[in-house]
Amino acid sequence: MNTNSSNSLLTVPTGLLKIAEYPLDDVTGDNNILLSLVIPTYKERNNIENIISILSSLLDEAIPGEYELIVVDDDSPDLTWEVAQSLIPNYPQLRVMRRQEERGLSSAVIRGWQASTGRILGVIDGDLQHPPEVLLQLLQKIKDGADLALASRHVDGGGVSSWSVIRRFLSRGAQVLGLVILPGVLGRVTDPMSGYFMVSRNAIAGATMNPVGYKILLEVIGRGQVREIAEAGYVFRERTEGESKVTWKQYVEYIQHLIRLRVSTGRLGKISRKVNFPIGRFIRFGAVGFSGVFVDLTVFHLMRTVINLGLTRSTILSAEVAILNNFLWNDLWTFGDISRKQIGNRQRFQRFLKFNMVCLAGIIIQTLVVNFLFNSLGMNQYLAKLVAIAVATIWNFWVNLKLSWRVTDVK
Repeated sequence: MNTNSSNSLLTVPTGLLKIAEYPLDDVTGDNNILLSLVIPTYKERNNIENIISILSSLLDEAIPGEYELIVVDDDSPDLTWEVAQSLIPNYPQLRVMRRQEERGLSSAVIRGWQASTGRILGVIDGDLQHPPEVLLQLLQKIKDGADLALASRHVDGGGVSSWSVIRRFLSRGAQVLGLVILPGVLGRVTDPMSGYFMVSRNAIAGATMNPVGYKILLEVIGRGQVREIAEAGYVFRERTEGESKVTWKQYVEYIQHLIRLRVSTGRLGKISRKVNFPIGRFIRFGAVGFSGVFVDLTVFHLMRTVINLGLTRSTILSAEVAILNNFLWNDLWTFGDISRKQIGNRQRFQRFLKFNMVCLAGIIIQTLVVNFLFNSLGMNQYLAKLVAIAVATIWNFWVNLKLSWRVTDVK
């Protein structure tokens, strides 16, 4: 086990979100850990001791000495990680990881699994909304041959305790939307929104995960080699301590995740892997560029008709405003997975300078094209502008892909 001896905290894994085929301690051949259960936390100070006590008591009786509990905390301001760390002397199977650079439940789960030694990997919420006793049912289903065992609210024995009509509608609506966008993944389980499950290490070993938001189960089914799935019913409980972290942002991230999985695991994804071209990223870049077209044409129209500037100056100024629009959206969305690893205004400004330099070259290309089409071929000025934008977009994507968002400043 890779730990920091000075404070007994697990070292946070870095690099790709990929699970090793063999547990860390298996190289010696003496690993006896069957289950590695990750508990992702953020501001769960009032719950953490209770859930560790309940889980330890349950698993000590069922599989004594064959499990580990891994708390992965995203540097909670209430010092959840510190409280969990103080419990280690009383619970020898407990491990604690404090993440200070990365954020997000899904990536926290994967980082915990990367630091684990178990042959079966699991996840349970740290707020006691997932009934711990269902763990033994899930574990038995994996032992019986399932690749993945899921706790579901939508099978016999499952349900929700006191959800409002609106929350039930949003949950079901999200599931229906998922079935439309990604039927091959969501159609395999009754509760794709569940965050309570176990999976065989072999079923996801070697797969590079790329999650968005909270729904790690979608990533596991979509990218892993999960053949047989079993389910056990559970009743979702309302939390007694702390505050709910479900907001509108989680629903937006859920939709983004569905689209990303659809693109990367469907036909486009297969083509992308064969030709080694990031089609999904190109589609996002194109969507941002499409928004920039409206910004560009609007400013171009104002320059030509209101301010009455010449064609060349109008083209340059309108394109520069569109560049700023495109950079902000690309940095947040298209290349967001990279920019989140280069935190800080200095790094962001460097990315903008590189992006601007590439796009300035694109402006020159665009200016030459629009003048040629308008002045030499007599094409309509707006149509000429659209053609020039298309040519410049191809240039901008390819060069920015290779230059502007390279990871060069990450520890």
